[in-house]
Amino acid sequence: MVMASARELKRRKTEKKSEPNVSSSSGSLEKHESNECWNNFSIRINAPLKGLDDFKFIFSVSRTTFDYICSLVEDDLMGRPPNLASASGKLLSLPDQVAVALRRLSSGESLVNVGDLFGLHHYTVSQITWRFVEAMEGRGLRHLRWPSADTEIEKIKHEFEKMSGLPNCCGAISTTHILMNLPATDPSRNTWLDPQKNHSMVLQAIVHPMMRFRDIVTGWPGKVGDQSVFQSSSFYQLCEGRKRLNGANFKLYDGSEIGEYIVGDACFPLLPYLTTPYDGDNLSILEREFNRRHLVTRDVARRAFTKLKDNWRIIRGMMWRPDKHKLPRIILVCCILHNIAIELEEDSAEDKDRHNLSRQGHDPLPCVITSTEGAVLRDKLSLYLYRKSLSS
Repeated sequence: MVMASARELKRRKTEKKSEPNVSSSSGSLEKHESNECWNNFSIRINAPLKGLDDFKFIFSVSRTTFDYICSLVEDDLMGRPPNLASASGKLLSLPDQVAVALRRLSSGESLVNVGDLFGLHHYTVSQITWRFVEAMEGRGLRHLRWPSADTEIEKIKHEFEKMSGLPNCCGAISTTHILMNLPATDPSRNTWLDPQKNHSMVLQAIVHPMMRFRDIVTGWPGKVGDQSVFQSSSFYQLCEGRKRLNGANFKLYDGSEIGEYIVGDACFPLLPYLTTPYDGDNLSILEREFNRRHLVTRDVARRAFTKLKDNWRIIRGMMWRPDKHKLPRIILVCCILHNIAIELEEDSAEDKDRHNLSRQGHDPLPCVITSTEGAVLRDKLSLYLYRKSLSS
């Protein structure tokens, strides 16, 4: 979309040179209309209205959530010079700036297109968006964290067990790729090639039952496999040091216990705290039933990625020559906004599942790493689920 917008801008400039008189008159009219549109829209955004029918369609959040986001970033956006203004010279208020940033992130439209919508120069849109991203990084991280209270983690376990029958499960891990169009002159192009031969950046996340992201890793090139990304994460290091997934054990029918764990697909290693599906064609009844319930559980992560990209379209589809140093921060903020919307909006938990985007640009390779403890955990779970099905 950015590429098309750039071409359109170039076409406009060419027409301006070939028809100076007509262009001058048309340009003044367009500028007047844009400014009038922005002024009217700004009044609606800043006014304490109870409802705005197209509000969520435009910004991907409700008016209540919009106001909360404004409160989060107010000090950062309004406390730093220079003050930003529209093309008509009107100083941009806090809601003005948040509206521009959210529109850019939620629509995925180019800086030029967003600028045209609000009567702003594309450079101003860029400034506003980046200021907003920096502010949300600092102020919004509390909305993307691993549960610290026992009551919170117990609620997550209960929701997963109610969903699929798997006891003591604390999350579902999966990976998606953010596709990028890189210039032919980029010396690192091959590094970013994923197994599908697309240039992409990895986003790996652990998700809870209501599709909130609890832990994310991003910034790695698409060439890096899921196993390597996971084993480089702080979550992995904390688990290895028994500082995460170290809560209450669950007692099974035979009196033995299992610890806390997360679930992932076959591209992740089988570990004492990460269980993956059984592999093979000749699986037993127990193994097939375990795989079915395992799929239901980890599908939460796929649906969360779908929802993320549906609502924050700047990271959906092909990004045109993104700044690879800034992109991880944009991805992080989109994940934070995703979580805030789920926390504050009851209907955000509804999953329309319009597109299967979770593995976009990503063909996972099976992981061959297995641990004895991980295999024992999986066998215990499959036997527990089988015995529970017989007693129900």
